[in-house]
Amino acid sequence: MTLNIPNSITLLRIFLIPVFISAFYLPYEWKHIAATSIFFIAGISDWFDGYLARKLNQQSALGAFLDPLADKLMVIIALVLIVAAHPDNNWILFSAIIIIAREIIISTLREWMAAQGKDDKVVVSFAGKAKTFAQLWALGFLIYAQDLFGLPIFTIGLVLIVWAAVLTLFSMMNYLNMAWSTIKKAG
Repeated sequence: MTLNIPNSITLLRIFLIPVFISAFYLPYEWKHIAATSIFFIAGISDWFDGYLARKLNQQSALGAFLDPLADKLMVIIALVLIVAAHPDNNWILFSAIIIIAREIIISTLREWMAAQGKDDKVVVSFAGKAKTFAQLWALGFLIYAQDLFGLPIFTIGLVLIVWAAVLTLFSMMNYLNMAWSTIKKAG
């Protein structure tokens, strides 16, 4: 097992997940700040571990496995917690379903394309990066869910999560389009 600096940071993100869940359910007023801070620390460390892996030339098969796993776990768990906290908000529910379904579809597509020897056909696109950016800010705002300096943070998060769901659909279609010729040949 290659436990270099980037992989250690990625493992830290995974270990932050139960801390994040605990903070989300704390019985204190400051739970919103704690949970949001942990979520953003995880998000920043995601960028940082990738940067370090490239900069230090420490990319590894373990990192290639753990990094997307840590991302997907944190995002899906955050979505589930937010849906549970706002069970009557259909915008959040539908956005969460779209985002989680896309993660499953694209992960499966990538695995299948790799088995076909065509994993170079489903590379990260600008649409995928835009989706991730909108999604992380949306989730951070929805986790915080309190007005801040008169700004309706929850409402901003709600708009952003719907926008992230739209970008998610666009990103998914982009990935499926990249793989379409391989999918057609398999049928």
